[in-house]
Amino acid sequence: MAFLEEYLYWRVAEFLISNQGYRILQLSNDQNELWLEKTENKQAQVVRLLHYNLDWSNWLQRDIETTAGNGERIRRGLAKGELKLLNVYFSAYPPVDDYEFRLEEPYRYSDSSKVTIESILIDRANAAAQLAKFEQTMGVPLGIDIADGFTDDDTEAHKKNALFQAANRAKAERSVFNYGKPFFTYLFIAAQIIVFLLLEAAGGSTDTATLIKFGAKFNPLILEGEWWRFFTPIFIHIGFLHLFMNTLALYYLGTLVERLYGNMRFLFIYMTAGLGGTLASFLFSPNLSAGASGAIFGCFGALLYFGVVHPRLFWRTLGLNIFVVLGINLAFGFTVPGIDNAGHLGGLAGGFAAAGIVHLPGKKRPVLQFLFLAVAIATMAFSLRYGFSDKADLVDERSILLLAQQHIQEEEYGKAYDLLSEYSRKDVSSAEILFLLSYTEIKQDQLEDAKQNLFKVIELDPAFHEAYFNLALIYMEENNFPEAQKFAEKAVELNAGEESYQKTLNQINHFLSE
Repeated sequence: MAFLEEYLYWRVAEFLISNQGYRILQLSNDQNELWLEKTENKQAQVVRLLHYNLDWSNWLQRDIETTAGNGERIRRGLAKGELKLLNVYFSAYPPVDDYEFRLEEPYRYSDSSKVTIESILIDRANAAAQLAKFEQTMGVPLGIDIADGFTDDDTEAHKKNALFQAANRAKAERSVFNYGKPFFTYLFIAAQIIVFLLLEAAGGSTDTATLIKFGAKFNPLILEGEWWRFFTPIFIHIGFLHLFMNTLALYYLGTLVERLYGNMRFLFIYMTAGLGGTLASFLFSPNLSAGASGAIFGCFGALLYFGVVHPRLFWRTLGLNIFVVLGINLAFGFTVPGIDNAGHLGGLAGGFAAAGIVHLPGKKRPVLQFLFLAVAIATMAFSLRYGFSDKADLVDERSILLLAQQHIQEEEYGKAYDLLSEYSRKDVSSAEILFLLSYTEIKQDQLEDAKQNLFKVIELDPAFHEAYFNLALIYMEENNFPEAQKFAEKAVELNAGEESYQKTLNQINHFLSE
């Protein structure tokens, strides 16, 4: 025997799923309770259908209160500010006692609740009137005429169609996250581990000279034309913890983005984001830096672009978690010293732009893609032009000292001298710069220039014992032992524990005593 309330339950469910685009949030085991969601529907973002034979109105009240609590949890999960929930009962008969007053006004669990519930009771006697109320609430006609009659087979057909349409929609949504199988993610993970091991074998992943040799971002060398340093830092990590954290992040984010966009799109997004991160670091941070963080933040950018294209699916599956993790990482970068947040933000923007250029698989938007490409090229061109212009101040003293020391280690004294002398002509010369400059001058037999710079060092820092010692060596070279003795004694006074100072002073005293 066909029951009207069951027939209407599945007809309404089929209408909401097939015609209105609602998706199933939850279906009870007995299939008599169904929760549906469509966040963009302003009349009812969530609809709850319940096929249940009511008896007393106090049960109805308790159920509405329970539904309000469930609605609040759904609201938080959907990250909605306000949520309208339509609660529809399908019953053979209404409660035996007074119940109408419980359905007259929308229900809020508390004054602070952000969930509003409107409830409708559809029973056999008042089905037509209550269906009309449902249509008025939803703002669309149902197209159901009870007078046409129905059978059990009709009920079963509507039920199967509703569940079939819901399953197909869910399958189509899942397929979005399985466009490609991760390949380049694992390749990048392997590459950065291999590079880390090579760094450790070559001198250590925290050794500055080794990092520079392997291609870390180092502004002075980029300005000298080593353009590949915009890319090589993506695979270099400073210390095991840095490698571990970025590898873990890449494993989770990279696989997700590569499944969403496919292999070649992911490759383009990752490398473009890495370039964006290094370029931003080049412009806004003079410090030596390395790491895949910029490219990993580019994965965040690609996911945000996915959210722009598919906002409903994004918020339902990723949205809140992505924003929480992204927010924590950005806050961490802004508050903890030593983190290159410019590279993070550059990678985030680069990943978003790259995703806009390639767009999502199977969906071409040529005008939008061209616009993203044009803006990205223009931004990159402007950034590079500014970075290589005289207006940009991209090199600090520490970078100059690092590069000069590298040249000195490689016995390239002329290169070190040119670098230091050019920097020393600025009004920012320090004792360290002038001391290193004097060292290159000594190596090139420019002893008078070296003496003048060492005197400037002492003037800037009277406790700079190495400067006194080098002056002593210069005066020894000139056979001016009294002056050599004076400066050697000062060096020993400032650093009595240095054996070479005392040994040199003894030699000078020996020459003077003869």
